[in-house]
Amino acid sequence: MEGETAEEFAIHLEQLVEDRLGQEPGWLKRDVFVQVVADYLIEDGTLEDLRPCYYTAQFGRSRMDVAGNYISDGGGVLDLAVVEYGYFGQTLPRDQVTKRLRWALNFATACRDGYHLHMEESSPEFDMAQTIHANWPQFGKIRLFFLTDARTTLTALPEQNLDGIPVVQHVWDIERLHRLASSGRREEPISIDLGKLGQSLPCLPAPVLDHNHRCFLTVIPGQFLADMYEEHGSKLLQRNIRAFLQARGKVNKGLNQTIREVPGRFLAYNNGISMTATGVALDKVDGQPVLVRLDDVQIVNGGQTTASLHHAAKRDRADLSEIHVPAKITVVDPELLDQLVPQISLYANSQNPINEADFQSNSPFHIELERLSRRLWAPATDGSQHESHWYYERVRGQYQVDRARHSKAQQRIFDREHPRSQKFTKTDAAKFEMTFLAEPHTVSLGAQKCFHHWTLEVLSKPGLLLPDEQYFRDLVAKAIFYSHARKEIQRLNPGAGYLANVTAYTVARLSQEIDVEGTLRAVWRTQRLSSAMLRTVAHLSGPVREALLDAPGAGNVTEWCKKEDCWKKVQDISWVGI
Repeated sequence: MEGETAEEFAIHLEQLVEDRLGQEPGWLKRDVFVQVVADYLIEDGTLEDLRPCYYTAQFGRSRMDVAGNYISDGGGVLDLAVVEYGYFGQTLPRDQVTKRLRWALNFATACRDGYHLHMEESSPEFDMAQTIHANWPQFGKIRLFFLTDARTTLTALPEQNLDGIPVVQHVWDIERLHRLASSGRREEPISIDLGKLGQSLPCLPAPVLDHNHRCFLTVIPGQFLADMYEEHGSKLLQRNIRAFLQARGKVNKGLNQTIREVPGRFLAYNNGISMTATGVALDKVDGQPVLVRLDDVQIVNGGQTTASLHHAAKRDRADLSEIHVPAKITVVDPELLDQLVPQISLYANSQNPINEADFQSNSPFHIELERLSRRLWAPATDGSQHESHWYYERVRGQYQVDRARHSKAQQRIFDREHPRSQKFTKTDAAKFEMTFLAEPHTVSLGAQKCFHHWTLEVLSKPGLLLPDEQYFRDLVAKAIFYSHARKEIQRLNPGAGYLANVTAYTVARLSQEIDVEGTLRAVWRTQRLSSAMLRTVAHLSGPVREALLDAPGAGNVTEWCKKEDCWKKVQDISWVGI
C-alpha cells in the first residue's frame, strides 16, 4: 500500500469488503466494512475487539444508532462504533459526524435505562443492549468510534460525560485509516510530550556501546504511568509479549497488595519496566539531563506493573502519589524495531514466566505455517488445470503487499495462484482449530480471545512440534469444512442471527461424530464438503440452534454461547446422523 493515495486506499478497502462479503453470507456491506476497519484497529491495539451489530430506532425526538460494540478492559470500558460507508473519499459535513456520535450516545443511554425490555429477545440486538445494561455499573469510560470511508475535517472532539462516566470520541476517516495501513507498522506511534504534561524525567544516560541504540535509566511516578495507560490502553503494550493477566497470578496480587498496604516500598520491591522509543528529546535542569519527549514509545516489559497501577487507581481508588517505578528506556533505530524489540522482551527481567509461543505472529509456529502456505499447492478443482495456494497471512496486510510487488501482468498470475477467497489469518486458524478441538464456547468469545486461548492453551504445550505438511493440509480442510457448513446454515436460515455461534457448535458436535481424519483427507482432495456431509450439517444445525436460543436465566444468547455449559447442552442433543 506504500505510495497509494487515500482515494486508492478507499478502493482497496472496498475490495476487502467485497472479498469478506463472500466469506460472511447474509451480512450487509456496511457490517462487513465495520469488521474490516475493526481488524485494522484491533491489530493496531486501539480496540481490544469489536462485534458488528447494527441497530437504529427513534429516541424521543432524536434517534439512536450503533454499528458495533464491545466491552473491553476487563469490563470497565464500553466501546461503541458508528459508521458512514459508501463515500469513497468524499468529504463529510462536520455536523453529520457529530450527529452520528450523538446518536451512539443516545443508544448507550437507552441501554442504561433498560431499553432491551422493548426488543425482540431472540435477536443479537437484544443481547447487545441487555449486556450493556447489565454491565453499566462497572463502566469507567465510554469510547465512541466513528468509522468511515469518507474524509472529515474534524481533528479532535471534546470529551463528554454520561452519568459522570467520561465519553471519549474517536474519528477514523479514510485518511487516518490510510496512514495506519500504509505506515508499514501494525500500530500508530504513541508520542508523549512530557513538557506539555508538566512532567520531566531526570535520567541517567548509559554509555553508548552500540550505535544502533541508546539506553536511559529513569524513575517514573506511578500516577503518571497509570495516566499513560488510561489514555492509550493496551496499545501502549503492543510490543509486550503478553496481555495483562488481570490480578489472578501471585505476582499481580502481590503488586496490588504493595500498592494498597506499603506504597512507599514499591520502588524497592518492583523490578521496574522496560520501554522502547524511536527518539527522545533531552533538556537540562540544574545541569542534570531530563527527558522531555518520547517518540513512538512502547512498554515491552512491565505490562503487568503498568496495568496493575492503572486498575488499582481506577477501581480501588488507590493513592499512587508515593509510588515510583524504575524504568529503562531503549531508543532504537526505527528500521531495527522488529529485530531488537522481541529480543528485549525475551531477555528483560520478567516477573511472570514467558513462553516462546507468546510471541504470537513472530513465533516459529506461525513462521513455519506461512512457509508451508507458500510452498504447498492445493489440488485443482471443477475441471481447472491450475493448482493454487491457500495463503496464510501471518501479518495483517501481507497479502496486499505481496501482490503489489508484482507487475500488472504478474498480478493476474498471482491472483490465479493465490485467490483472495483462499486467504486466511491467525485468528481464522485459531477459530478452525478450536472448533475441531470441541471448544465452540471458546470460539464464541470472539476472534482475539479465541486466538489468545489457542496461543496459551494449545501452542504453548511442552513438546509442541512445528506444523508439517499434513498439519497444513488438515488445517485448510478444516477451513473448507467450516466455511461450507456456514454457507449451508445461512442458506437454511437467511437473515437469522447467531450464524457464527450455530456454525461453531454444529461443526464441533459433528467433529465428535465423524471420522475426522478421513473426512479432512477427502475435503483436501476435493477442496469441498460432500453433498452428504452438507445434508448432515443441515440436519444437525436445527437442534443446535434451538439449544443456543434456549438460554437459561436472563436469556442472553451471546453470553450463553460463551459458557461451557452451553457446549454440554449441545453435546446432550439426541441426534442420529443421516
